[in-house]
Amino acid sequence: MKNANQGTLPALDGSQLRVGIVQARFNEDVTGALLNACRDELAALGVSNENIEHVSVPGALEVPLALQVLADSERFDALIALGCIIRGETYHFELVANESGAGVTKVGLEHGIPIANAILTTENMAQAVARQVDKGRDAARVAVEMAQLLERLA
Repeated sequence: MKNANQGTLPALDGSQLRVGIVQARFNEDVTGALLNACRDELAALGVSNENIEHVSVPGALEVPLALQVLADSERFDALIALGCIIRGETYHFELVANESGAGVTKVGLEHGIPIANAILTTENMAQAVARQVDKGRDAARVAVEMAQLLERLA
């Protein structure tokens, strides 16, 4: 399969993978939709429900710590971060977006585990809702693709 922006896409098979998902509850309507789309796509890629562990945390700033605990367990082939940060009237948006993103990246690099980051950062709720399904699916595909890549490179 070809995608104009990505070249040839690899065949994805998640049937042997264990995946951890951390979902922020803040903006739960959006993060719930992200989770549902992500789980549906993982199932379509062959990841069994028994091989998926889902945990929830209060908000995006708490996601990296939960990811770290899951990574420390060495039970997972890939992790997925789900959240939704919507710009408000204060600097808090930038702080939460930057810190959560940096934390997710740090955990992945320190543990050598792929983490699909689907913490949405949007200007408003309409943008978040418009992205929730596609980004949930994308997160599942990224997690499986990167787990397969790391296995192949090891």
